[in-house]
Amino acid sequence: MKTMLCKQFGPPESMVLEDVSSPKAGPGQVVLDVKACGVNFPDVLIIQDKYQFKPRLPFAPGGEVSGVVKELGEGVTTLSLGDRVLASTGFGGFAEELAIPATSAVPIPDSMDFPTAAAFLMTYGTSYYALKDRAHIQPGENLVVLGAAGGVGLAAVELGKALGARVIAAASNEEKLAVCKEHGADETIDYSTGSLKDSMRKLTGGNGADVVYDPVGGEYSEAAIRATAWDGRFLVIGFATGDIPRIPLNLTLLKSCQIVGVFWGAFVGRFPERNKQNTRELFDLFAKGTIKPYVSSSYPLDRAADALDEIGGRRAKGKIVVVP
Repeated sequence: MKTMLCKQFGPPESMVLEDVSSPKAGPGQVVLDVKACGVNFPDVLIIQDKYQFKPRLPFAPGGEVSGVVKELGEGVTTLSLGDRVLASTGFGGFAEELAIPATSAVPIPDSMDFPTAAAFLMTYGTSYYALKDRAHIQPGENLVVLGAAGGVGLAAVELGKALGARVIAAASNEEKLAVCKEHGADETIDYSTGSLKDSMRKLTGGNGADVVYDPVGGEYSEAAIRATAWDGRFLVIGFATGDIPRIPLNLTLLKSCQIVGVFWGAFVGRFPERNKQNTRELFDLFAKGTIKPYVSSSYPLDRAADALDEIGGRRAKGKIVVVP
């Protein structure tokens, strides 16, 4: 089978496509015929040795996959050959076949195609955990989403609306903001053309944002906290700019607001039953048509480096998938 390998840490173009032996299902595992793999910003970091998870070289990036079960390992009784599933894998997804723990495979609805399934779990899982479990967002609250046209950003826009919030989408150009409006944003901010802080205050009637969802970091984080409301919650999702901000902590004192970390991957490991319940609720929202991943582009396996370049260059709108 073919797989796109990171054999030495570096930029996307340093990866190589190789033929390797097909995996075998060990005890408690299944082998998937991979149909699609979602591309996420952590994939850009992991191949540069800049992510908190550090797999041994060589490895294939790609942390979320969808596919068909083609082999069952000893002791697997919860799945059958031919089952259509998605899985959060951490890495390994840029491949034609992949062995995974059976417990990480989630059957997907008949109405969900494979590219949609591969674009679903990480973005919506992260955003739902952030808004529901970490921010405890309430109907009528003002939610500001930074980087709103990206994968997790658009998921947060849709879920914010589903949870009853007034959603203000912030992004770096009008083309991206148009996508946000299509996915339910009530108001938009182009933070490349003016003051993010002033725009947030204006659109919230001077009160500031009740919840800020920030996967961007850099200079925008402090500006957003300065425009956070009394008792607001600032959600730390990630740092797409590559710059981890240093926040003056007196801002939290003056506003009695919270800076709240969001590490969905660790939540999944620590509280698997709570995560399964969240996933069931997300599938229900998908079935109702309330949420749906926006897959803006797909790449064949031999062009996986181009997919990572698009994500790393912050040109992506919605989700990108690699299709072996």
